[in-house]
Amino acid sequence: MLTILHISDIHFGPPFQPEVAEALLRFIQKSPTDVIVASGDFTQRAKVSQFREARAFLDRLPPVPLVVTPGNHDVPVYRIWERMTDPYRNYRTYISAELDSVLRLDDAVIVAVNSTAPYRAVTNGRIHRWQLDFIARAFEGVPDDVRRIVVAHHHFAPPPDFEGAKPMQGAKRALGMLEAMRVDLILGGHLHRAYIGNSLDVYPGRDRRHGVVIAQSGTTTSRRGRAREREKNSFNVIRIDGEKIRITHHMYFHQPDAFLPISQHVFFRRGKPPLGVSASTEENVFHFVDEARGLTRGG
Repeated sequence: MLTILHISDIHFGPPFQPEVAEALLRFIQKSPTDVIVASGDFTQRAKVSQFREARAFLDRLPPVPLVVTPGNHDVPVYRIWERMTDPYRNYRTYISAELDSVLRLDDAVIVAVNSTAPYRAVTNGRIHRWQLDFIARAFEGVPDDVRRIVVAHHHFAPPPDFEGAKPMQGAKRALGMLEAMRVDLILGGHLHRAYIGNSLDVYPGRDRRHGVVIAQSGTTTSRRGRAREREKNSFNVIRIDGEKIRITHHMYFHQPDAFLPISQHVFFRRGKPPLGVSASTEENVFHFVDEARGLTRGG
């Protein structure tokens, strides 16, 4: 079984909440994981001091593979000259020298692509055609039983509430191409609230049987939660076992100062359960722990 911890939008700077970050680290210490994915927005204003703090935080994570990708807040917005001439200088220095990367594991290939567009689409981002070609090359020759996972900061599909959630430029076309590549899972952030579903929920393309599972993380450690996760913090734990993808959504609660599971979502790879699986025996809902019932503002 492959276990992935998916965090996003930690926003070091004024919105960052140290006590929530400590709760996250406690959770990680008690919950073994194979891979950690951090899908962008490590800082609030792409300042050197904020990147240094983000790097120090990442260095406290367990020694497992770490997949990262830039977010729009990781490029300078108001320092125009820097954004035009060297927008990723601080990100490359403190987070990763690579903007697009491939992690190859025995049972998964994870491709992270930089969806930020510092010159034209600072907020909503975009995926270029050459990046889709980069993804396709990474999956060339990958056996069918190896999971194909894509990571980007910006979202390919709007969340159910549609509040301030315009997808990145070219998202519909990109999703169609990712379906054709038989991508199993897309991980992202940017929205500051979670969305867990399937590309068929919003863009039913030519292949209307499979789609791609999409898991958006909320903001894991900042005060910038939006819509239904206003003033809340969240992340996802993904467990892939055989043909099953199980995504558990966790949210932070001030009492008991911890992240707790609040929902679970089960998908079968390529949208079809393997032979011998009965719907009556498959869990589709993870019951809340008592502390997570009746969510109130702020947890």
